[in-house]
Amino acid sequence: MHTLADLFGLPPIGRLHHERTPRIHAIIRPGVQTPQSSTGMAADYCLAHHALEGAEAAARAGDASTFDWYVAHPDAGATTYSVPTAVGARVVVAPTLADLPRSAISETPYYVLGPGTEPAQPHLRGLAADAYASAARAGFGDLLAAHAVVLCLLRTKNLGETLDSWTISRLPGTVFMDHVDDPVVLARDLIHEAGHNWLNDALAATGCKISDAAHFHSPWKQTMRPAFGFLHACWAFPLTMLFTAHALNSTTGDLHRFLTAYLDQQRSLLDSTAPDHAGALELISDDGLRDRLAAAHHRALAL
Repeated sequence: MHTLADLFGLPPIGRLHHERTPRIHAIIRPGVQTPQSSTGMAADYCLAHHALEGAEAAARAGDASTFDWYVAHPDAGATTYSVPTAVGARVVVAPTLADLPRSAISETPYYVLGPGTEPAQPHLRGLAADAYASAARAGFGDLLAAHAVVLCLLRTKNLGETLDSWTISRLPGTVFMDHVDDPVVLARDLIHEAGHNWLNDALAATGCKISDAAHFHSPWKQTMRPAFGFLHACWAFPLTMLFTAHALNSTTGDLHRFLTAYLDQQRSLLDSTAPDHAGALELISDDGLRDRLAAAHHRALAL
């Protein structure tokens, strides 16, 4: 593992995207040939999940016009509100919290692209483009290209305030996050959430089933967590540490102090996971995936 690109280049993930995307299109549009990709297979995979989610909800509600819209737009209309970035065209939207309903099958709020979707305001699109560029310069372009296709910007907050962000497994490649008006901080959080999406895809692609029986202490949650959550944290936080260490070379003032404090905090937290991490990795049956999780953890510990 000599470069960051080596961490993210896990071949089974590409095969997963290639195999599942046509299946989703076939469910929504049976008998219709899968459209020629204009955005790349990883983006198609993400957008197909939005179309599937929206079409299913419309069918359950008996909303024929919305269902027909998804049939006619297998990319969930993404070309209408995409933004050119350093990692390719990205969908940047800014729904209100009221637009993020919970459902019977997901306690976590989420948002699905659809006929009523509007693009984010110009300044937010610019902020997002700058954030993707910042992440790409630090070596995370491949990660964001495949696993941060749809960006839902939520609440605007001040530097130092708690920023909530999350992903859900039913919408791979989509990230939800609060933000401050700074592309470097947004890039850090994009990398964190894209890391979660990457690991979800990697586990699915390699067929790894992590036992629910094993639990490990999470310093981030200050509680015992199942191995699945522990390994996710021990992958995503090291990625943000590696990015932050790179970003410190080009930041000054309050932002530099904020990132320095963040990296110092994360060093301490990650250090406490070292005794358990090796044991948790034994639950990963795929050699390539296990090696990547170990490499990211090791690199971050060495900062």
